[in-house]
Amino acid sequence: MQISLEEINKKNYESVCDLDVTEAQEDYVACNMWSLVESFYNEGHTCKAICFDDKPVGFFMWVKESVSKVSIWRFMVDKNYQNQGIGRKALTLAIEAIKQTPSIKEIEICYNPTNPVAKDFYSSFGFQEVGMNEDGEDMLALIKL
Repeated sequence: MQISLEEINKKNYESVCDLDVTEAQEDYVACNMWSLVESFYNEGHTCKAICFDDKPVGFFMWVKESVSKVSIWRFMVDKNYQNQGIGRKALTLAIEAIKQTPSIKEIEICYNPTNPVAKDFYSSFGFQEVGMNEDGEDMLALIKL
């Protein structure tokens, strides 16, 4: 199984936009198409296709919040490719890619605290909860590098 993070381009953007999560997960994940539009019109956004043997099966978007902090805003794996270890490998690759910027000292992720999988999954990578976001809707978790 070859998992990689690839640039989103003319050849694969439609496939990325067509990816979907299960119905039960829809409240936890933003639309990939909207995320791509958002990244186009805002600076500091990095979007990557999660590829399984060169086929897009998921999506990542992270944002450089400051010189020392990156926030993972979007992370999803298509419903047809979940529970195969793809998300775990993809998050490992994303963290490695983010760490390539020497000034980065923190990686942040947020998630809905009612998501039954998120806390355990993210904490297994070293993310530690630091409290709710300013809207009081999502839990914030950090890795300090």
